[in-house]
Amino acid sequence: MDPVVATLSILAVAVVAFMSNRVPLGIVAIGVSLALYFTGVLTLDQALAGFGDPTVLFIAALFVVSEALDSSGVTAWAGQQVIGRAGSGRATLLIVIGLLAAAVSAVISVNGATAALVPLVVVVAARAGLASSQLLMPLAFAASAGSLLLLTGTPVNIIVSEFAASAGERPFGYAEFALVGVPLVVGALAILVLLGPRLLPDRPGALMPMDLARHARLLREHYSLSLDTGLILGASSGVTEVIIAPRSPLIGQSVALGMKTPDADLVVLAVRRGDDLLKIPDLTLQAGDVLLLQGTWDALSRQARAPGVLVVDQPDHLRRSVPLGQGARRALTILAAMVLLLASGLVPPAVAALLAAGGLVVSGAVTPTRAFRSISWTTIVLIAGMIPLSTAFATTGTADLVAAWVLAILGGAGPHAALLVLVLLTAVLGQLISNAATVLVMAPIAIALAGALEVSVLPFLMALTVAGAAAFLTPIATPANLMVMEPGGYRFGDYWKLGLPLVLFFVAMAVLYVPLVWRF
Repeated sequence: MDPVVATLSILAVAVVAFMSNRVPLGIVAIGVSLALYFTGVLTLDQALAGFGDPTVLFIAALFVVSEALDSSGVTAWAGQQVIGRAGSGRATLLIVIGLLAAAVSAVISVNGATAALVPLVVVVAARAGLASSQLLMPLAFAASAGSLLLLTGTPVNIIVSEFAASAGERPFGYAEFALVGVPLVVGALAILVLLGPRLLPDRPGALMPMDLARHARLLREHYSLSLDTGLILGASSGVTEVIIAPRSPLIGQSVALGMKTPDADLVVLAVRRGDDLLKIPDLTLQAGDVLLLQGTWDALSRQARAPGVLVVDQPDHLRRSVPLGQGARRALTILAAMVLLLASGLVPPAVAALLAAGGLVVSGAVTPTRAFRSISWTTIVLIAGMIPLSTAFATTGTADLVAAWVLAILGGAGPHAALLVLVLLTAVLGQLISNAATVLVMAPIAIALAGALEVSVLPFLMALTVAGAAAFLTPIATPANLMVMEPGGYRFGDYWKLGLPLVLFFVAMAVLYVPLVWRF
């Protein structure tokens, strides 16, 4: 089969598979790599090169950094400090939430920022007497705009920077994205404040986040604990309830109130059996018994994963609500060091992020187990599997062919018209499949267009980044959009109403503003 035909056919099948939502994203990406090998388009080394690409390692390390900031309560603390001073006015809240989401996403990614701030925003909405649907979609959209403030905001930024270097241009600087990111955030906030109240539904959501103070009070009442009982929900320790499951190996074992578990990590504060509190000094566990355990968060997390118990509230979920918890200072120090390395360019980005991830594990700010669990392996496999498709577009001449088609249609219209076509294609495709996958497909075409027009590739790649972030029309366009769907009570058709003005704004910025900063 002709390599160009094979490449375009594999792309078409991949897009259909992505849109169907019936095949896991990682499987589609691996299938793309294998298809390129079996059709002879790429060698085996080329087809699997994405799994060792520095960009992929950089993104994986950033997930660990994000986990450390989130699990240590840094994000919760920052949100409480900012939003707690915002008052209760709708416009003020939208601006403050939007700025906070943009700032956090610039450092720990769109998805990390949205996941960390959703519970906080739901509480703020309830206290202000607003439906959560009025604030949560703006949260996700502002986080997407903020992803263009720094290199670390989204995998797309890292991808286009590497493409710029591979095309013979300089890579984009760590904070260079802010040249377009700042006006995008300002414009997006203006749209959210002016149009949001009219275009967003006024609908209650389904999620109520954990309030630690209220949770501790309920536990004291439920287990009839006195105020001087060691029930602590704080930076280093907490409590959790576990249920003895049927056929649990713990059935038949003896426990006593105040005793420590065999590894001496946890203390048994109370035991319930049905409606009865068991106060006897020595009792034999049965299926269905509920134990209230006190200990360090790490010990509670290990107990939650032990066989034979069912956990009422996951300790990892509870600890994220503790502001500036265990390891917060270490996480902030290592984050600052990583930012300095990225901003100075002393080492490659992947090295800076890997040093930070390693430092967080060695310092104990995040455990090795949590570090590995924090990595979104679907994202990693998706990007690693789609990188060979970009290679195929470049090496087979497919990108040059598509660029020639575009230029033939446009005639002699010039680079602005070519940029508009590229941005529109990217914006449309980005509503249907991952924006990272979209940019990996479109970047070789952008490079080919710039080469054919004999202009700089930088405005094309930066415009591609802006268009890739304009994924606002559907809940499936980005994980962040999907995260706010249930807690905001949104329906599929709610997104395009507010998303369309934002998409048009992003397209205009990509076509009209970007070339003013990064000249053709």
